[in-house]
Amino acid sequence: MSRPSALLLAALLTAGAAHAAEGEYRLPDIGSSARTVVSEGEERAYAEWMLREFRRAGLLLDDPLLDGYLQGLGYRLVSTSERPTQDFTFFWVRDRQINAFATLAGYVGVNAGLFLHATREDEVAAVLAHEVAHVTQHHVLRGIERAQKDTIPILLGMLGAMVAAREAGGDGDATQAVMASASALMAQLQINYTRSNEAEADRIGIAALHRAGYDVDAMAAFFERMQRASRTAGAGASQMPDYLRTHPVTTTRISEARDRARNLQAEPRRSPPPPPAPLNPLLPGILETRLDASPFAAGPDLFPWARERLRVLTADSPTEALSEYRRLASDSDPLLYGQALAEIRAGQAQRAIDRLSGLAERNPGLLWVDLALAEAEHRAGRTTAAADRYEQLLARQPQNRAVALSYAQALAELGTAAAARRAQSVLQPLLNDERAGDPAFQRTYARAAELAGDLVRAGEAHAEAAFLSGRPEDALNLLRRLKDEHTLDYYQRARIDARIAAITPVVLDARRRGVRPGETDDGPRRLVPHTAFRQ
Repeated sequence: MSRPSALLLAALLTAGAAHAAEGEYRLPDIGSSARTVVSEGEERAYAEWMLREFRRAGLLLDDPLLDGYLQGLGYRLVSTSERPTQDFTFFWVRDRQINAFATLAGYVGVNAGLFLHATREDEVAAVLAHEVAHVTQHHVLRGIERAQKDTIPILLGMLGAMVAAREAGGDGDATQAVMASASALMAQLQINYTRSNEAEADRIGIAALHRAGYDVDAMAAFFERMQRASRTAGAGASQMPDYLRTHPVTTTRISEARDRARNLQAEPRRSPPPPPAPLNPLLPGILETRLDASPFAAGPDLFPWARERLRVLTADSPTEALSEYRRLASDSDPLLYGQALAEIRAGQAQRAIDRLSGLAERNPGLLWVDLALAEAEHRAGRTTAAADRYEQLLARQPQNRAVALSYAQALAELGTAAAARRAQSVLQPLLNDERAGDPAFQRTYARAAELAGDLVRAGEAHAEAAFLSGRPEDALNLLRRLKDEHTLDYYQRARIDARIAAITPVVLDARRRGVRPGETDDGPRRLVPHTAFRQ
């Protein structure tokens, strides 16, 4: 997808959500009249559809290690916000432009570029605290109320049209027409922009930042960097950071952030009250553990490691990533870690092992390095050493999604029934919770189930992967084919019926919007032929 299209996909879904009527400053916690426009169920349905479409368009970055880090960072701020029990979902956008945005149902998107341009975690936390405040202060819902109910379907319809235009070629008249219409709508929405929401999000966000133990000066420091970028780019320049288009930075805003920081620094910091247990029942166990600790507890600074992982995963190719590291020419441990990841992806596993072995000695017990070393050993053909290291990691963190998924993928690649059964057992504890909600997890489980001879589970997992990838109609067709098999037992049939019932409304809604089904996945057809169920 072209860069303008990628930027518009994010902007269209969020531009109308950040604006409220002038003069609104503090909203009491008595609910929002916007609920008469969008119900909680509709809000979550729109947000989930948006996430699937982002993934279908290649804009979503799914990575268990990065996801866990981002959720932990986000919920550290949520736990100190004014609504610590509110559900949030933080997700990565595969874009190197500087941006972050809040949208429906507490979904907060973070561009990889925000991390690549930040100098420390405090600056990223300042931006996230601002976006969390937009949600907790109902700015998103108030913006929807102001724009009226038909704004969301219009924006989602444009998203679908843009994806379809891209699949048809991307540079034709259809794409240009959609982009022109999108630009006009964005311009109109920007007219409705009010500074009151931004001021309130700054004020509420910096207070949460302070309670979470971050440096409150980071907010003003980030604003100043963005202001310098704006001056360098020039008004209306195409290189202006996306963040500035939806979050204008002024000298007044910077000075207010500085004043708030000084006032907060003069106050004694008080730890927030412990959140209810669990803070969020859908949070992975590793995050609950992290949040149970004091927000001021010392621990490894994972920000530079996360930044380098993002650098590798958002590079145009492994070769380009390696070239980027040669240009950076630094020997810091996080940069060496990123270079090793690029080498693994470029087929240079032995070089990565040599580099990671030294990192593991200097950073004992750091999961990010240990997991990369296991992956490198597997890629280098050292299957016994890799399995031993994976088993040690799994014993150390049995509920860690990144470890489980990486190990299961390595096992499935071995291609044996015994390895496949072990892969199933590794993934099984995570299969029925939120941690299974990405296509890579489902595809890995499907492959393991197929090799182990569990073809029904393989078909279900392939259907779930299709659904999560923004292809609900393909998922529905796969499930209907599975249901036709006469050998299904009662529980298998009931499970498939329940999933069909859940996916059917999504498919019908997509058809009403004219969204085309994706390419049919031939994998499940081969894995689960009709004859495979007959003895």
